[in-house]
Amino acid sequence: MLKHKKVAFLGAGSMAEAMIAGIVNANKVPSKQIIVTNNSNQTRLKELENKYGITGLTREQLSLNEMDILILAMKPKDAEKALLSIKDKITPNQLVLSVLAGISTSFMEQNLKSGQQVIRVMPNTSSMIGESATAISRGKFTEDDQVELAKDLLEAIGEVYLIEEDKMDIFTGIAGSGPAYFYYLMEHMEIAGKDAGLDEETSRKIASQTILGAAKMMMENDTTPADLREKVTSPNGTTAAGLEALAKHGGGKAIKQAIQHAAKRSKEISAQMKNKTIVLN
Repeated sequence: MLKHKKVAFLGAGSMAEAMIAGIVNANKVPSKQIIVTNNSNQTRLKELENKYGITGLTREQLSLNEMDILILAMKPKDAEKALLSIKDKITPNQLVLSVLAGISTSFMEQNLKSGQQVIRVMPNTSSMIGESATAISRGKFTEDDQVELAKDLLEAIGEVYLIEEDKMDIFTGIAGSGPAYFYYLMEHMEIAGKDAGLDEETSRKIASQTILGAAKMMMENDTTPADLREKVTSPNGTTAAGLEALAKHGGGKAIKQAIQHAAKRSKEISAQMKNKTIVLN
């Protein structure tokens, strides 16, 4: 389905690179058919070209009409300007994906021609190693075959979940921002190990393997996190002591609030973009 498709990234930041790495490693789209663009940073484009064997172009050099899939990967504040700049240069048969936090399908549709097929995407940076949790929400004009095309492409970077768009903010809070929560947890596990005399590298490896093992246990068992937690918690044991400390210091509440705050910020960005107007010269 993807072997003859041409894919262009409008933006060359960390998320674009993470997705490019996953797609190239999965070999679903030949690297010669992947193009990455930015406004003027030639050094960054050359870096990505050399690293992944793709083509780097400035925005003006990109032949938009030749692309099958366009992926918006710039900063959210630049989304409207980018959409308006491509509005008259693409057709409804071309698929526009956005990986930008807070940018809704209706926002994309309002800034493109009527009938344009769009999909809102929320991946995370684990796409770099093909382990992203990615949500997609379709626009009102988007046909089933284009949804399947997007899923096929994005499965190169991990698991894909088709969800209703009104659930996208909470997905962002859980999965879009989620890797950073685990890095923060690992950071403090590493510090605790170091404080107790373990060297930094060993502490980091122990924390990484522990989180990896717990995730695999969760995915390979038809049970709930609460059930697994209870199974590994002996009364008056070491795990119970650790969990008591977490509860005492608000560990569970902190995790829930982190997700809620990230979701709230996603909604705020959507509202800001909805109320924002740009006039192109």
